Amino acid sequence: MGDSCVLTVAGVSKKFCATQPHSMYYGVRDVCCNILGMTADTNRLRPHEFWAVDEVTFTLKQGERLGLLGGNGSGKSTLLRLLAGIYQPDKGRIQVRGRVGALIALGAGFHPLLTGRENIFLNGSLLGMTTREIEQCFDQIVDFAAIGTFLDAPVKTYSSGMYVRLGFAVAIHSRPDLLLIDEVLAVGDSAFQNKCIGKVLELNRNGTAIIFVSHAIQAIERLCRSGLLLQQGTPVFQGEIRDCIQRYSNQLAQENLLDAPQPAPFGLGAVDISNADVFEEGSPSKNRSIPFGKNFVIRFDYDFLQDSSHNTQVRVWIRTQDGRDVQRLTFQESPFNGEQRYGNVKVHRMQRSGTVQITVLSPRLFPQSFRIDVAIVPMDRSIHLGGLANAAVFNIVPPPADDRYFEYGNTTVTDFDYVVAVD
Repeated sequence: MGDSCVLTVAGVSKKFCATQPHSMYYGVRDVCCNILGMTADTNRLRPHEFWAVDEVTFTLKQGERLGLLGGNGSGKSTLLRLLAGIYQPDKGRIQVRGRVGALIALGAGFHPLLTGRENIFLNGSLLGMTTREIEQCFDQIVDFAAIGTFLDAPVKTYSSGMYVRLGFAVAIHSRPDLLLIDEVLAVGDSAFQNKCIGKVLELNRNGTAIIFVSHAIQAIERLCRSGLLLQQGTPVFQGEIRDCIQRYSNQLAQENLLDAPQPAPFGLGAVDISNADVFEEGSPSKNRSIPFGKNFVIRFDYDFLQDSSHNTQVRVWIRTQDGRDVQRLTFQESPFNGEQRYGNVKVHRMQRSGTVQITVLSPRLFPQSFRIDVAIVPMDRSIHLGGLANAAVFNIVPPPADDRYFEYGNTTVTDFDYVVAVD
């Protein structure tokens, strides 16, 4: 595989206007300047403008795979559109050697009244393929798209899946020197996604350089060797993909702590739950970013607003940020079935008010952000005496200088033990 440079990006910046009236005014003004032979001032921000991409510089060689990471609004898709030639930079220089394939808006350029066969030739031409090149790989495109007997039907009759498959098949067979991918590998069923990834990797082995944008960290890690982390349009890190993912995950973790949702009471209101917190055991600063495998403490105050029957169960749910259950920790005030006890049932008497502290021992939670919900319920009825949703947010982070493999975003956990103390 050669080491020739496919892409050079030097100090590239792109600005947009935040308001429609100013955007229209600046657009007309810049067009008039061009007509009159005057140079529009694109090097500075005018009122209501902002840099969507700011001073991005990197190079890409044959066969390299670069992942663009960053939160929403960080400039990833804007940068990809600059590289595809959809936008022109306001500052800096982009130099591409060879053909660019952009998997950004699959099916863009398809005519709904034309058949699949006709749209293959139309879309292939838009991607820079000659008629002979399209004819040579026509059967491969049809086979990859798996549109079968619908090849000669108008694409307006296609399902969304068929439409996307055909768009991907045409783009991937254009044999680009640089392939730009923006989230499109998340479409279709799992079998088609795996086939797409396999085809992308086949192109890469033949020398195609790849730039991949996705919020799916597992896909980024699988496809890319290096990463570029953007924050508000500015590059903040570029290097090996694992280091880039870890920095991105740490950035997201801090943002999740700052943007944590407000706790929301639920249930009958017979019990008040407050002052919930999660922190690393033994941390003097009550650190909410807990290294992987370290014990952590869940603590909250409770107050029965009416006499307790001492027949209650406390439930604490550990959930991912998007609400998927990971683990439930429980204890109750009395054993099941009278005196019968089970080894995994923790029994603790509660006062009218006090503090609960649960210490989670040797947890195996994968690095990401989590939240807890807390509820107190009677053991003989399916109601909540009181509860607190979004009671607290915490992060699991990789330990410093750790060489173990972590699959970011994985919600699978092994069972772990915990101890309960009630004051």
